[in-house]
Amino acid sequence: HEIANVLGIEGVKFMIENGNKVPFKFYFGAPSCVPATPFESSGASLGPVEVDELLKMDEVKYLAEMMNFPGVLNDDKEVFAKLSSAKKYNKPVDGHAPGLKGNDAEKYAQAGISTDHECFTTEEALDKMKSGMFVQIREGSAARNFESLIELMGEYSDKIMLCSDDKHPNDLEKGHINQLIKRSLTKGYDLISILKSCTLNPIKHYKLDVGMLQIGDDADLIVIDNPENFNVLKTYVRGQLIAENGKTLIESIKESTPNLFVAKPLALSDLQVKPQTGKLKVIEAVDGQLITHLVHDKALIDKNNVISNIENDVLKIVVLNRYEPSKPTIGFIRGFGFKKGAIASSVAHDSHNIIAVGTNDQELLAAINLIIRETGGVSWVKDKEQIILSLPVAGIMSNADGFKIARQYADIDKKAKGLGGNLGAPFMTLSFMALLVIPEIKLSDKGLFDGNKFSFTELFN
Repeated sequence: HEIANVLGIEGVKFMIENGNKVPFKFYFGAPSCVPATPFESSGASLGPVEVDELLKMDEVKYLAEMMNFPGVLNDDKEVFAKLSSAKKYNKPVDGHAPGLKGNDAEKYAQAGISTDHECFTTEEALDKMKSGMFVQIREGSAARNFESLIELMGEYSDKIMLCSDDKHPNDLEKGHINQLIKRSLTKGYDLISILKSCTLNPIKHYKLDVGMLQIGDDADLIVIDNPENFNVLKTYVRGQLIAENGKTLIESIKESTPNLFVAKPLALSDLQVKPQTGKLKVIEAVDGQLITHLVHDKALIDKNNVISNIENDVLKIVVLNRYEPSKPTIGFIRGFGFKKGAIASSVAHDSHNIIAVGTNDQELLAAINLIIRETGGVSWVKDKEQIILSLPVAGIMSNADGFKIARQYADIDKKAKGLGGNLGAPFMTLSFMALLVIPEIKLSDKGLFDGNKFSFTELFN
């Protein structure tokens, strides 16, 4: 759904066609929520007609994460039209319902939704499994739920899958599902149960044409050093060796770089916030989680402009619509801990507008305008030093060598951490601060958003 939010159904088809050009098995889901909410600007919208068109395709194996869980619970007609299409083509539906428990979880599952990767407590996971859903234990770069949920592997391996969901390229170098297998083994869980959770369960659930080492199957397999260390030595797809010792053997193919980027450079005056009476509503980011908390603080004012309060870790955060020239929306956030500088990104779930956080307006402006100049990327600014990692494909992906991008990303990530604070993944955390479907409070290009009330709220209390 990332590229769908930027380029619509043509973006999804671009990815499918691109995947078909290499000797690897790619499987896709039809995005169910593009845009994720009507409270933000995106580059495209996928209604029931477009979703139905995608679900017809052989490469599309499921209806992707149904983030609009309020729509499910409130019997929204468009939501149920999309769910009906999945049922018509006998394809499963992925869920996305953080914190949903009890009767709400049961109603959500009864709508035909069969997985969830947003659980962050065992109580929530058990409720969803009780309702018939698979729980996908998610371990990404910012959202890390493995430690909280892996105890379910012991008794519920039939209802568990492992997944990543947003991982930095430099983290992917260290491992993917194989890394989670290793970690599960060190905790003493049974190897066969672990392997079942990440091979047999998804193959059967999504009806994937992946070989299962049976007579007549495709030879889709990995070769490891030993079951204890689980280091992957070779990867075969359809009997062809496609990777060995951590390096791909698939030749790179030159492709076009589709994009949609209309935003114009900002001026310093665009970042000013006029003081008002009352306390400032502040987004509190939580390291390792996508949820946030609403807190309040006194506004720090300089020359009739509310500015970042570095001492209290209340920094200015900006979201700018990249799909048309417009003025930015401005809020304040705690948890980044920066003492200097600013960072910005055009990877901002789910609509992928420009998002930035910084200690002062000047460096915020520079970081944002760098993104606009490159028509997409992640940027870092401190004093007169500026760095940008360009993302020319839809403003969210690079077409350069993956290992090169991993090194470049590791460098800019280290720079971001050097600005102060203790966030494990500052860019990834920033990218989720505009994802309105995960509470408690977020910022869209249209305003500050209360995820509990599912409506906009004022910046001052």
